[in-house]
Amino acid sequence: MEKAKVYFTRNITPENVVRLYSLLDKQLPGKVAVKVHSGEKGNQNFLRPEFMKPMIDAVKGTVVECNTAYGGERNTSEKHRKLIAYHGWSHYFDVDLMDAEGPDLELAIPEGRKIHKNLVGKNLAAYDSMLVLSHFKGHPMGGFGGALKQLSIGCASTAGKAYIHSAGKTTDQYILWDNVAAQDDFLASMADSASSVVKYFRGNMAFVNIMCNMSVDCDCCAVAEDPCMKDIGILSSLDPVALDQACVDLVKQSDDPGRDHLLERINTRHGTHTIDCAAALGIGSQDYELICVD
Repeated sequence: MEKAKVYFTRNITPENVVRLYSLLDKQLPGKVAVKVHSGEKGNQNFLRPEFMKPMIDAVKGTVVECNTAYGGERNTSEKHRKLIAYHGWSHYFDVDLMDAEGPDLELAIPEGRKIHKNLVGKNLAAYDSMLVLSHFKGHPMGGFGGALKQLSIGCASTAGKAYIHSAGKTTDQYILWDNVAAQDDFLASMADSASSVVKYFRGNMAFVNIMCNMSVDCDCCAVAEDPCMKDIGILSSLDPVALDQACVDLVKQSDDPGRDHLLERINTRHGTHTIDCAAALGIGSQDYELICVD
């Protein structure tokens, strides 16, 4: 089999995000959903809408998000919309909070290792294709956040997030934290749910990861550590598994003194298990060719 292609540049600019996407030679058809992370209130590391604007404009996309399943400023539609406006997303773009109103859209996962359904915001059905723009960084529970997390937790509704975190025990956010799954079961559930979104769009997807502001904490943290290592670059691929694997490999290969702190977060959470499970589900390959561009 031909290796998955992953394009990489060290020069992080909004224009290079567009360039790395263009190298994929992928025309996203119809109405394009652009999955971003809106950023928790107080977080200093999330990527701002101004940075994303040239890319989102280039595909004439609609920014999509879903509510969270934990305390904060994004766990109700009313609060989340206010924060989306406060962070400037709705100033620049049409923004669709996909699970603002139920019922959720249920995607079947017949081959799932831990869960056999995924609950996503019902407005996902309004889109023909998706561009996933991910800020690669650490994560308190998943070890790291990249394309696979955006596909899984990111597209899941509040109920869906509870279902993934509990590996199918509950859809109730209010009892979720008494039902959190064993770590590897949670990570496998993320891979399961990610696979359902990939299969839903039937190849009409593209992925870009931006490796900057790399804290051990996610953009979902109101109180997050500052970045622990220098920026690495921008990567793009049509394969979310290869893309996340390439990002982890670039962290491992770095000689930055903060590398070990980020790797400790990834390794202690067994974060790459999500990549392994996603590859086993057939939604991508860990065997890739890194194509460096100036």
